[in-house]
Amino acid sequence: MADYLERAPRDFLAVATPGAGKTTFALSVASELIGRRIVDRIIVVAPTEHLKLQWAEAAARAGIPIDPTYSAGSGKISSDFLGVAVTYAGVAVNPLAMRIRTERFKTLVILDEVHHAGDALSWGEGVREAFEPASRRLALTGTPFRSDINPIPFVTYAPGPDGVPRSVADFTYGYAQALADHVVRPVLFLAYSGEMQWRTRAGDEIAVRLGEPLTKDLTSQALRTALDPSGSWVPSVLEAADTRLSEVRRHVPDAGGLVIATDQESARAYAKLLKKITGESPALVLSDEKAASKKISKFAADESRWMVAVRMVSEGVDVPRLAVGVYATTTSTPLFFAQAVGRFVRARSRGETASIFVPSVPALLGFASEMEVERDHVLGRRVSDEGDIFAAEKELMAQAEATQTEGADEGLPFEALGSEARFDRVLYDGGEFGHAGEVHVGSEEEMDFLGIPGLLEPGQMRELLQQRQSDRARQQKRVAVESDTVAALRDGSSLASSGAGMMAHEQLAVLRRELNGLVAAWYHRTGQAHGITHAALRKECGGPAAAVANAEQLHLRIDRLREWASRKSS
Repeated sequence: MADYLERAPRDFLAVATPGAGKTTFALSVASELIGRRIVDRIIVVAPTEHLKLQWAEAAARAGIPIDPTYSAGSGKISSDFLGVAVTYAGVAVNPLAMRIRTERFKTLVILDEVHHAGDALSWGEGVREAFEPASRRLALTGTPFRSDINPIPFVTYAPGPDGVPRSVADFTYGYAQALADHVVRPVLFLAYSGEMQWRTRAGDEIAVRLGEPLTKDLTSQALRTALDPSGSWVPSVLEAADTRLSEVRRHVPDAGGLVIATDQESARAYAKLLKKITGESPALVLSDEKAASKKISKFAADESRWMVAVRMVSEGVDVPRLAVGVYATTTSTPLFFAQAVGRFVRARSRGETASIFVPSVPALLGFASEMEVERDHVLGRRVSDEGDIFAAEKELMAQAEATQTEGADEGLPFEALGSEARFDRVLYDGGEFGHAGEVHVGSEEEMDFLGIPGLLEPGQMRELLQQRQSDRARQQKRVAVESDTVAALRDGSSLASSGAGMMAHEQLAVLRRELNGLVAAWYHRTGQAHGITHAALRKECGGPAAAVANAEQLHLRIDRLREWASRKSS
């Protein structure tokens, strides 16, 4: 604020983390400029219809009446208003009408989440044409810019060390700095993996573990299988998230939860599952509904538990009581992830922590661990060799790949066959915490993390995570030593009496061969793929993959498969 008033620039770009107070800053600037008669009118440009209403409400509290119902070309507005709120799409439809309005008065234009002006060429051109005559332009953003070749209007660019132009912000306030100042909440990411099975268009049945190193297509299909509401992964994770919300509400009574879904069909299905889990119908916010904004405002003001939304609450929407989130969408770009997490970081009092449940997908876990990384808007690519005739093709390929991740391969045809959830790990403050081996949903090991108090300082949170991890590791080690001693005594006497004299690794190899032979026979009898059979055995008997299972676990699976065979009549 001090820098702005001292320099009085025509264009100013403020990059600040969600929850840092960009709206308050912008309206304070507007009030000051109006008071000094530097501007007479305000135009706020926002990404969505709901954000127009939110800006109008905030401006009214600041004593600046703004009309959120105005659309380009509507003509005059009531003399009761000092300005209007419009969307980027609305500006692009009729930029000339907005330009005429901007020219008639000394106008301050507030460009909220200005990176949207670079999303489409028509949006950027419309913004530039409409607001080029403005007296002052104040650009705000709270999320990482995308790297592309569409320059954002009224943003300054300068060559970086590699010669590539990058956006230059007048003021930057990152998540790490805001966290140190207790302006935003720390975020606890709870990652869930599990076995996924699906059938491809070619008829092949695939079974993988979510989070394993896979190709891009397999990762996308595994994620979509996990998010299929008819499987077991989503209900298990929603139940775990509701358990976490109950724990948080012990200390923060009005804490709420948000599930971010891929599409409307999934959102409706998740809402039904939540009602079954909690006994309470969640707020269901679908972007094409006229009542969507009212539903969000109602949820923000009441004390109900859950809201399910598609994209309506992904950016800018202010619901400070949101404390628990479920990232149940296939959209896996850094921009969208940052926008989604931004809904949970707004601090109200010290000690509050946000808890976000995410699938164990490498890209999402990478975003979660890089919460504190700043990104500038990068324009194009530096060509180091003028003779590089493939430079343009490489640029186009990079753009195509970047665009492809937006929809997460929605067109890939496949049929989800089933899924199960396993607690994987917790990511917090750049560190990872968890228990060795598989952690079943509903187990004591999972509750070590779901039961963390809802009010803790960041340092206390890290100490508690480390303590619970080390305590559980010591307990598991003690139990393992005791069970190995008993097994050794039993197996030793058995082997001695039989004269077999097998080493442990030899015994395990024999058991694995026997199990794999039975699984192959089961395939010939039923047509069920080997991977699906192994996954089903693990689900029923517990334990890790056959390659690392112990003798007792392998014996259990062999016996269970023989039991299936004796029951099956055809």
